[in-house]
Amino acid sequence: MEIWLNQSSTDDFVLLGIFSHSSTDLVLFSAVMMVFIVALCGNVLLIFLIFTDPQLHTPMYFFLSQLSFMDLMLVCTNVPKMAANFLSGRKSISFVGCGMQIGLFVCLVGSEGLLLGLMAYDRYAAISHPLHYPILMSQRVCLQIVGSSWVFGITDGLIQMVVVMTFPYCGLREVDHFFCEMLSLLKLACIDTSIFENVIFACCVFMLFLPFSIIVASYARILRTVHHMHSAQAVKKALATCSSHLTAVFLFYGAAMFIYLRPKRYRAPSHDKVVSVFYTVLTPMLNPLIYSLRNREVMGALRKGLDHCRIVNQH
Repeated sequence: MEIWLNQSSTDDFVLLGIFSHSSTDLVLFSAVMMVFIVALCGNVLLIFLIFTDPQLHTPMYFFLSQLSFMDLMLVCTNVPKMAANFLSGRKSISFVGCGMQIGLFVCLVGSEGLLLGLMAYDRYAAISHPLHYPILMSQRVCLQIVGSSWVFGITDGLIQMVVVMTFPYCGLREVDHFFCEMLSLLKLACIDTSIFENVIFACCVFMLFLPFSIIVASYARILRTVHHMHSAQAVKKALATCSSHLTAVFLFYGAAMFIYLRPKRYRAPSHDKVVSVFYTVLTPMLNPLIYSLRNREVMGALRKGLDHCRIVNQH
């Protein structure tokens, strides 16, 4: 922490951003801000519905509320600073601010990735072992799953933040991104960071493939259970409850694997920036829409809320 506090204003970084002030980029910036607002409203609404409606007080929706909270924090980590820099014409970010962005971003991506994996186990327990589900997914187990996701992400975020921000940086300190993305920042280091980058690559492989293997194993067992179901209605319900989760999984893991598991020679800053917008802004917007529009219980809770507001306004 002393290293951070001793940094002067001359140690600020410059975020080159993703948008220029051309008419096309102004339209794109406006579109991103609209997506950001929808992501904020959608996740806040989903958390509110799950918290207030007793019918949604189940393990699946408890996990979903945590996912929405992570998405809410994720969009607020990078987008407001990007928007402020674009609108003000300033591109700088303080040394401490850059470190905070790295720590929060890594923490939230790691936590969300593990939570998505453990949510697949919840779906497996609900479909394959419905009679034992209350025991398998007791309140204690649910808290352990969410707690382990947060602890895993926070630990990873703190370690990477401290290591990255202790490297010496030189030159113009221009980060070719719209936020302090770790791989983009390491390019500015005055020393060889290849060993650390290899360690990060190995960590990314572990962080992505561990939850992904849980997802694959869970859904393999779910498919086997569905195959032996004799009721078409039961099959339809089982597949419906899984489809939303699988959609969220493919959106998140597809973008994350594209950025962090590509060989170094195939990386291009322009591609990384576009994909980063996808899973730091677009995916947090799509998650609440996917889970609400494709979920009868959530839509029912929303209708009840709207009816209640209508009755209150009439009186």
